[in-house]
Amino acid sequence: MDFKFTDDENTATELARKILADKVTPEWLKEFEASEEAVAPELWQALADSSLLGVAIPDEYGGMDLGFTALALVCQEVGRAVAPVPVYASLVLGALPLAEFGTDSDKSEWLPRVASGEVVLTAALTELDSSDPLLPRTRAEKSGDGFRLFGQKSLVPSGNQAARILIPATTEEGGVILAWVEPGMDGLRIESQSSSNRQAYAMVDLDGVAVTEAQLLGGTSGGRERLSWLVEHSTTALSAIQLGVVERALEMTSEYGRERVQFDRPIGSFQAFHQRAGDAYIMVDCLRLCVWEAIWLLSVDRSATDAVSVAKYWASEGAQFAAFACQHLHGGIGIDVDYPLHRYFIWATQLEHEMGSAKHQLDKIGARIAESGMPEF
Repeated sequence: MDFKFTDDENTATELARKILADKVTPEWLKEFEASEEAVAPELWQALADSSLLGVAIPDEYGGMDLGFTALALVCQEVGRAVAPVPVYASLVLGALPLAEFGTDSDKSEWLPRVASGEVVLTAALTELDSSDPLLPRTRAEKSGDGFRLFGQKSLVPSGNQAARILIPATTEEGGVILAWVEPGMDGLRIESQSSSNRQAYAMVDLDGVAVTEAQLLGGTSGGRERLSWLVEHSTTALSAIQLGVVERALEMTSEYGRERVQFDRPIGSFQAFHQRAGDAYIMVDCLRLCVWEAIWLLSVDRSATDAVSVAKYWASEGAQFAAFACQHLHGGIGIDVDYPLHRYFIWATQLEHEMGSAKHQLDKIGARIAESGMPEF
């Protein structure tokens, strides 16, 4: 595994951190949350103007073509800032599979508009009655030269803001297709959903939505492989966001431990504080190592299935431990909604469960070990 980042990747990280740190302050977030807006347009446009929305989009479509590693680094910075922007939805769930599997005409039509911030894309990977995004319960029934989609998708990131939503569905023969749907199509209903981290999600109902073969990502065959590719990349990107969340929470806790004085001493000098913070540090470091292993494997097109599950396990179990420890070490102020740490805790809690909790990841790893033996890392 190569632990070094390229100069371009480091530059993208530094640029994202500067833009988000300058704009996404605790005071700004408080005002934004009071406005009940779903996305901050000025922040989204600032990322577009800096070309960061095209970080993983090929240069012929207006992007920088820096690859998945650079995109994951930007996702990590979004987590550090708990920034209300649809980077994960539009760049990971939407643009990434389109750039990989889309037709030339589709890419020409949509990718430049994603890079410029004009449109948001997303994908609907989770369902209320299925815990495995690789086995969608949404049905695709053959109809003429296309399909009709029936089912319900839950917690679709930026579903109400998206110009296009990618829908995985299971066909009558047991295969999988990935179909693009757009707001306003007959039989499609999109409703906002509330979430613990206050970000924009939607419920998507599909009652006979008609799609043609031209609206299928990659055609009618090989859909299960494309879905697996998307699930692995999106799960890893979520884990990178979680890494940013708990890294910054731990930094805030360290700062608080140096500043908060009790019994005429900073509380960070107490042994109990050391032990709790040390345990949280180990959890964050484990998450960092596992996330970057998964990212590296995906970026060099090597098998990453087990590494992705391990990374998401730490993004669930380890990150939640660290977030709770950070809140605990802050005492009562840690749960005060006027103090910025609480946002990191609610983000960590939401991300703990998205794309499969720790238990789901252990179940997946256990099933693969039972089938083929211990994985190699």
